[in-house]
Amino acid sequence: MLFKKLADQNVSGKTVVIRVDMNVPVKDGVIADDTRIRASLASIRFCLQQGAAVVVLTHLGRPKAGAPKPEDSVAPVAQRLGELLGQEVRVVEDWREHKPQLQAGEVVMLPNVRLNVGEKENDSALAEAYAALGDVYVNDAFGTAHRAEASTVAVAAVAGIACAGMLLTAELDALSQALQNPQTPVVAIVGGSKVSTKLTILESLADKVDHLIVGGGIANTFLLAQGLPVGQSLAESELVNSARQILDKIAAKGGDIPLPTDVVVAKRFAADAPAEIKNVADVAADDMILDIGPQSAQKLAQMLKSARTIVWNGPVGVFEFASFAHGTEVLAEAIAASDAFSIAGGGDTLAAIAQFGVKDDISYISTGGGAFLEFLEGKTLPVVAALTARA
Repeated sequence: MLFKKLADQNVSGKTVVIRVDMNVPVKDGVIADDTRIRASLASIRFCLQQGAAVVVLTHLGRPKAGAPKPEDSVAPVAQRLGELLGQEVRVVEDWREHKPQLQAGEVVMLPNVRLNVGEKENDSALAEAYAALGDVYVNDAFGTAHRAEASTVAVAAVAGIACAGMLLTAELDALSQALQNPQTPVVAIVGGSKVSTKLTILESLADKVDHLIVGGGIANTFLLAQGLPVGQSLAESELVNSARQILDKIAAKGGDIPLPTDVVVAKRFAADAPAEIKNVADVAADDMILDIGPQSAQKLAQMLKSARTIVWNGPVGVFEFASFAHGTEVLAEAIAASDAFSIAGGGDTLAAIAQFGVKDDISYISTGGGAFLEFLEGKTLPVVAALTARA
């Protein structure tokens, strides 16, 4: 991927407009988790250290454009950013009527960009207004890289200079290393409730990886495709042909999809439901498969041990319930112990990483949900296309 990078720019004495993803959980004005704010600090600090002024753009929540509500305010985000930077970050409400005149080292934030009419429509006039605020436009919002919006795509076409920030660059470098230029063997783990939501990801990965581990409801659909019983488990019987095609596709290139040989079942979906380990062929009509069994977990852990590249998106069981967390825990620990380059992404995956305490042992943890998935699908992200066009 060819695009300009902030790290290569001289921004001394300039005003830099940075689109970040500081879409953090806020309740009653209190931020519950500031991870995304911290993730954006590198680019902002780089600009400040070079003697630039910074205009920060972010979205927050899913507000209705043109209809601001108190909970849509970015004021708590600006305050937290100021605390982390050790300086005031004010919100410029009237930025379109009165362009802020900034001094070197000053940081301001615009109101929630999704309140702007035309933002989601990728409006060129709104993009012109964003670009007019500074000399350099920086996109550092990987979490929105799959959305073509005025502050992410249209602005890149009209800004004097358009480049990728530190976080976006790191994300794209890590994904490229894992999927476009990987060291082999490559193992991908894709978990989730439905094949239908990740069908294109599975098809794309089948072309790229040596081993494709599937978990959750996805694995149950693949078990059905092999003629194995899944009882009352979450599965999509209408997609067994698709599952067979993916099995054939990866086998044709010498890879495989190692399905569980033993599973953990229960009669109901509940944290206190009695768990029972069974051979996969012995699953009863009233059983629900809620995790892979210990033998399968150990087999997959050995596979991960010999991997050189690991891509992880989704758990292999209902890890939120202690009785059905073992499989995901074993895989998480195996990834952490591996010498492979590992990249992980997706909300459930991040929750599992936190639960099992392996954050520091994953090579790269992606901040993007939808963007991470679309990259796995092999799609060109609109933000990447926009920055590449300017390179």
